Amino acid sequence: MKNPPHILVVDDHQQIRDSVTRFLEKNGLRASSARDAQDMDAKLAKGHFDLLVLDVMMPGESGLSICQRLSADKKFPIIMLTALGEDADRIVGLEIGADDYVAKPFNPRELLARIKAVLRRSSQTEIVAGDLAGRKVRFAHLILDADRQVLINENKAETSLTSADFKLLAVLLERPRMVLSRDQLLDLAAGRSAGPLDRTIDNQISRLRRKIEPDVLKPVIIRTVRNGGYCLNVDVEVLE
Repeated sequence: MKNPPHILVVDDHQQIRDSVTRFLEKNGLRASSARDAQDMDAKLAKGHFDLLVLDVMMPGESGLSICQRLSADKKFPIIMLTALGEDADRIVGLEIGADDYVAKPFNPRELLARIKAVLRRSSQTEIVAGDLAGRKVRFAHLILDADRQVLINENKAETSLTSADFKLLAVLLERPRMVLSRDQLLDLAAGRSAGPLDRTIDNQISRLRRKIEPDVLKPVIIRTVRNGGYCLNVDVEVLE
């Protein structure tokens, strides 16, 4: 029988940590907790976790800093816990790699529902990136080494991709010259729906363009389609 997903709850408030872990375990999940970044790093080094519940406001390294650090080599989805009404934290968190957020104070049942939804979406989006597993793909002047999540240019210089950037690029590479709306891209790459005024995809496209476009001010590889979305405007060749 497959083990239930293992959740790590990172929050400096012991009462929140204890109540959330008890509630998750009562509802069929495994749960551990950490009081800060140092405690979290120690637990991540020793065990496997399927999802991280991460408070934004903590002493020492903040949740946003932790999220950005972990997103460079993201091995599991992250749900941020934000103070009620702190839209800036929510937006920044989503832009740097968080998969969802829950505002404090929260109902444990809502958090559980978000955890289950993110785990379900995460398993689906891994299939997207998994379609390129073991392959190298040529487009424009670049080669994507999918296993290493690295871009290689004509001079053999390498540029690493974050997990989020890689998933977005994989979606585009699998649909060359197809116009995809922002909602479609967010659904395919991150497995979630856009909220009001959600600029996540626009910001990700901007970051990706800085890594692949010869001239960021005049993008030719990823084209913006007015009132449509974005389009990978080059041919794609699978090398192996």
